[in-house]
Amino acid sequence: MLTNIPVVKLGIVAVSRDCFPIELSQKRRKAIVEAYKGEIYECPVTVENEKDMLKAVADVTEAGCNALAVFLGNFGPETPETLIAKNFDGPCMYVAAAEGDGDMINGRGDAFCGMLNCSYNLGMRHLKGYIPEYPVGTAEELAEKIGEFVPIARAILGLKDLKIITFGPRPQDFFACNAPIKGLYELGVEIEENSELDLLVSYKAHAGDKRIDDICKDMAKEMGEGKYYPDLLARMAQFELTLLDWAEAHKGARKYVAFADKCWPAFPEAFGFEPCYVNSRLASRGIPVSCEVDIYGALSEYIGMCVSGDTVTLLDINNSVPKYIYDEDGIEKLGYKLTDTFMGFHCGNTPECKLCSSRAVKYQLIQHRLLEPKGSEPDFTRGTLEGDIAAGDITFYRLQCDSEGVLRSYIAEGEVLDVPTRSFGGIGIFAIPEMGRFYRHVLIQKRYPHHGAVAFGHYGKSLFEVFKFLGVSDIAYNQPKTLPYPTENPWA
Repeated sequence: MLTNIPVVKLGIVAVSRDCFPIELSQKRRKAIVEAYKGEIYECPVTVENEKDMLKAVADVTEAGCNALAVFLGNFGPETPETLIAKNFDGPCMYVAAAEGDGDMINGRGDAFCGMLNCSYNLGMRHLKGYIPEYPVGTAEELAEKIGEFVPIARAILGLKDLKIITFGPRPQDFFACNAPIKGLYELGVEIEENSELDLLVSYKAHAGDKRIDDICKDMAKEMGEGKYYPDLLARMAQFELTLLDWAEAHKGARKYVAFADKCWPAFPEAFGFEPCYVNSRLASRGIPVSCEVDIYGALSEYIGMCVSGDTVTLLDINNSVPKYIYDEDGIEKLGYKLTDTFMGFHCGNTPECKLCSSRAVKYQLIQHRLLEPKGSEPDFTRGTLEGDIAAGDITFYRLQCDSEGVLRSYIAEGEVLDVPTRSFGGIGIFAIPEMGRFYRHVLIQKRYPHHGAVAFGHYGKSLFEVFKFLGVSDIAYNQPKTLPYPTENPWA
């Protein structure tokens, strides 16, 4: 269960232009509430003027609402309806009623027209309102659109109260993880940057903590016998407590936290283990811990958690799929070209619930080669969570601040194939339609880093709306072959 993301309490406020029957908006609002499949607070105040607007905002605030659907049951009052977004402390969506009540004389609301002026006024006042792709509909249609707004609102609320906590400078040879923090402030996200030494001092202070034993038992139960190193549990449990206590002590005025931590090369030698498994356990609760101090990786993970309501992971867009695996496992029969596939990998930060049953706590092979004597048994390079990632739908995405300080993003839906990787780490064979072109003309062309966030399911639609609401103008995706990229050679 994710405990580090907001719970959306949704309200609906109807508005009415005073030259239209107020009953039209009230009746249509009631129909939406009856059609909505979920919990929604129906504000009894119908807004016709600015005083009504203040009463409605006070009412929904007292009711505990943190997100609103503003409903134009008829043309709507342009100033009061847009001032709701200014005075309400939470995201607002705007939708309008379609005609069809049977009376096209006294029962015509003209909300189709009113939505144009609503949007115009929001823009003039520099106010943000979420407007779906097609914002006009029947009660049933609008109830569905309001339901789609909930994960979007959850992400907006989460970012508003998010603090990203970092430990350690970003690795020297991983400049791709370096990015200006200016973009975080533009999004309203707070950041606290710390030294690895701060983390080590806090870790040592947790030695002998009475809670360690219970966490060790939970780790053993989660992994199962033979799937972990018994002598390593206490070290990892001590680290888990260190991060959780740091989050509570340092979140300050914010409600939610994410971490971006230095995990190599000094970490395993100083702490006595690799942090990957602990990172995966926090991610399974809704607290992302990105590798290599990847701040925008942690940010992307958190957004995905809010949108999906599920845990996510962060992976390297790592290596091509060998032709022999493509041939031996019949990937072509699944409808994918070899260039549509790649392997997503990290040392072992993917939550165990997203791995195949053969998963286990192991050691970091690359770090073992680098840091421990040749031919020796792994010691402090143990602590990764390894296994093939379970097959299923995924969304690969990232929100990034580029070297010029501009926020940009990409989204690509695909799947993890039910094909053994024959490799090590937390790893899977990913298939994304037209990945080869996307790789060249988005990931390389727009200078994205090697890390991508992975949500377990198809969430492109919601992520696109979140990024659009945040003001990200460049939202790239894996374009079909019939739609060339601007930099794609038409004669290639």
